[in-house]
Parts: sequence; C-alpha cells; structure tokens
Amino acid sequence: MITLKEVQKNPLVIEFIKQTEVTLKVHDYTHHGLRHSNLVADRARTVARVVGLSKKEQELSSIAAFSHDFANFLSRTYHNYLGAVMFQQIFAKDFSPKELTTIMQAIANHDKYEMKFANPVSAIVVLADKSDVHRSRVTVKDMKKIKDDIHNRVNYATKASKLGINRKSKRITLSLTIDTKFVPLIEYFEIFTERMVYCRQAASYLGYKFGLVINRVKLL
Repeated sequence: MITLKEVQKNPLVIEFIKQTEVTLKVHDYTHHGLRHSNLVADRARTVARVVGLSKKEQELSSIAAFSHDFANFLSRTYHNYLGAVMFQQIFAKDFSPKELTTIMQAIANHDKYEMKFANPVSAIVVLADKSDVHRSRVTVKDMKKIKDDIHNRVNYATKASKLGINRKSKRITLSLTIDTKFVPLIEYFEIFTERMVYCRQAASYLGYKFGLVINRVKLL
C-alpha cells in the first residue's frame, strides 16, 4: 500500500486535478482544485484519527479524500463514478483488492446522496468534503456574477468553516461564520440541506451525531 504523499506526487493525479480546476473555472463553478483536495484530505485524516480508525484507515481516508473530485474535468454528473474507475486504473498494483475497493467506493459514494454507507472511509470523505464551504472556493472575480449565482453567493458569504469532533459527547459539528448582510441565511439551506442530511447519515454511521452551528447559533 502506498501513502497519500505518494499519491500526491503522481503526475496523472496532479494533472487530473489541475484540469478539473481549469474546466470548472470556465463554468464559474466553485473551486475543486488542489486547495480543495488538500483541505478535504487533511480533514478526512483528522476525522478518521479522532473517531479511532486504524492508521491504515486514516491513510485510506486521506487518499480517497484527496482523489474524490479529480474526474470533474470529464463530467460533473458522473465524476464520482469516473473518478473511482480512474483511480483503479492508475493504482491497481499499489493496493490490495480490499484497500482499492474501499477507496473506490468512497470516491463513488461522495456525491450520491441515495447511497448507503458500507465502510467508515466513505462516511469520512462525505463529512470532509461537504464541510468545505468558504469564500476561497469562489473562482469568479466579477462581483455581479458572484451575486447572480447562489452557490457563489453562499460560499463567498462564508468567512469561516470548521469541522469539530468531540469524542466524549459523540458529536461532529460543522461551525460556519456567514455574512448575513451578503446573503440571507435561508439561501444556505436552499443549496446545502441535502448535503447536511448526508453528513448526518455519515456521522450516524460512525456512531456520532451531526451538529450545525451558524454564527454561534446551534441549529442541529
């Protein structure tokens, strides 16, 4: 089994992520490049460690998280499935069958809310990915364009995003600071409710409750 550091050095993976960033920027989508990949990988490793997964599962979580979006340059709709298959094609000889299928399943599951979790790595990648809401993800520079798109508006309005894990109370909490002068809070829920439900399911699979705090107000 190879490590996250080795995956991060793979030229195909890096090029896929770079092309994803270029492609989605053309469509004015939020950032899905190296910043997002690295942040999600870091969060996944942290969650895996704090909830008590093994060192191997921590590594698998961070690898799947780093690789979860790299097929977006081919398709937004099917990027999760394409990404899983592409990962297998690149790294088939570098992981055991069990390790490989765990990563593939986590990549495939991260963007399909109807899927049920079958391993903790998949649940962790969902929590790490869906918690990345922040103005640094907005690639559009024109303020009029930002205001015209609800995803850009909400991300731009989000000044801080933190995913906290409390082992004692068995809670995983997403804490956000949102500028409600820029967007009404209801707009966050218009686009993220389904994702928050998926996060709650992911936390539940890990034996935790999911919490949401916005501007220091506990909502879940």
